[in-house]
Amino acid sequence: MKLVLASGNAGKLAELRDLLGDLNLDLQAQSEFGVEDAEETGLSFVENAIIKARHAAGRTGLPALADDSGLCVNALGGAPGLHSARYAGRHGDGAANIARLLDELRDLPDAARTAHFHCTVVLMTSADDPAPLIAEGRWHGRILTAPRGERGFGYDPVFFDPVHAASAAELDPALKNRISHRGQALATLRRMLEAR
Repeated sequence: MKLVLASGNAGKLAELRDLLGDLNLDLQAQSEFGVEDAEETGLSFVENAIIKARHAAGRTGLPALADDSGLCVNALGGAPGLHSARYAGRHGDGAANIARLLDELRDLPDAARTAHFHCTVVLMTSADDPAPLIAEGRWHGRILTAPRGERGFGYDPVFFDPVHAASAAELDPALKNRISHRGQALATLRRMLEAR
């Protein structure tokens, strides 16, 4: 089954291909079809994921998979949240986003640096699918005082998983894919697809 990913993010595409590799899906980024990013005007992760999936399905005529995810820091009232990818002003500038986050948390002790990654995944069979599949996942941890690790993308170098005593950027990719917010959401989506 050919499926369009409502994103041009190469890291996300690789992660999703790994997580869904055994489902016989031909997952291609919307950029491969010349589709630009949708304007994310929703007020929640669910709304934005639906907007993105509907946009990609409408432009390509294919079923679309979208995710909207972000980092929610308790001490910042849930920020950067929906604005995680453009927290420092420019979309996708991971180093600047991390720098701003660390600056805002610089005086907080470890116990006050709790956070979680949230992911909402939406699968729409068409742009006017009235009942899309929606799955969510959360990965709890805390924000480090400095980046650690070379793997992953986004906030991974500063997100610490206390269960595995490592940053997300230090984890083996297969382990990260299994325990992460995106891995949890996709595991739920997989169960929903298998139950159909």
